Amino acid sequence: MKNRVTGLGGFFFKTKNPDKIKEWYKNHLGLNTDAYGCTFWWKDKEGNDCSTQWSPMKDDTTYFAPSKSSFMMNFRVENLVALLAELQKEGVTVVGDIEEYDYGKFGWILDPDGNKLELWEPIDKAFL
Repeated sequence: MKNRVTGLGGFFFKTKNPDKIKEWYKNHLGLNTDAYGCTFWWKDKEGNDCSTQWSPMKDDTTYFAPSKSSFMMNFRVENLVALLAELQKEGVTVVGDIEEYDYGKFGWILDPDGNKLELWEPIDKAFL
């Protein structure tokens, strides 16, 4: 496979009070926060609109399971199905099944430290 990861799709982290954290980042760093955090818009090298999501999440979220980590990174990928098959052949732990939405496909793996990584094959135009 040529390019496995094409960019950072998002950074998600646990906090006791997501609303307070979003307000702090809005007030002190100027992030344009909403219910989910902040979406950063950018262009890829071909000039296509793309996004990266920053999201504080409640500290009791189970979305990162089975990881016990307080964060989860989301990586933008091409051809999620082929990549997960290749990673599985390489002995990487794949978590759950692929999920599909209007804005792309998602799959999950664990790194050697047990951190859950979300792999996202985006459909960026779904956000426009």
